[in-house]
Amino acid sequence: MKFDASLNMTKVLAAAAVLALAGCASKEKAPATADVAVSKNAVETAASSGASELAPAEMMAARDKMQRASAALAAKDYDTARDLAQQAAADAKLAQSKANSAKATAAANALQEDIRVLREEVERTK
Repeated sequence: MKFDASLNMTKVLAAAAVLALAGCASKEKAPATADVAVSKNAVETAASSGASELAPAEMMAARDKMQRASAALAAKDYDTARDLAQQAAADAKLAQSKANSAKATAAANALQEDIRVLREEVERTK
């Protein structure tokens, strides 16, 4: 009786190990659909922030990698799709950051010009 219980426990543990390994393997090869969707969203967000005009090289790289990731996903090359999608999202975030920086610099320059004009007005009225 003891022998049967330990044999059954061994079978249960072996089955659990096989299932765990199968779960890990399926996660590694799972479609990178979510990664591609995230990269598309990042590219769209960057484009709507003006990055296409203010950081065109980065946006071009992001769009290219996003398209290549979509093609890899369609070809079921999930590892490549995931890698390219992550790179596209990073490029899009860089483009968006550059666009935001350019906008902030332009706003600061405009503010400096307004301050200069106001100082001139104050000096004239003295």
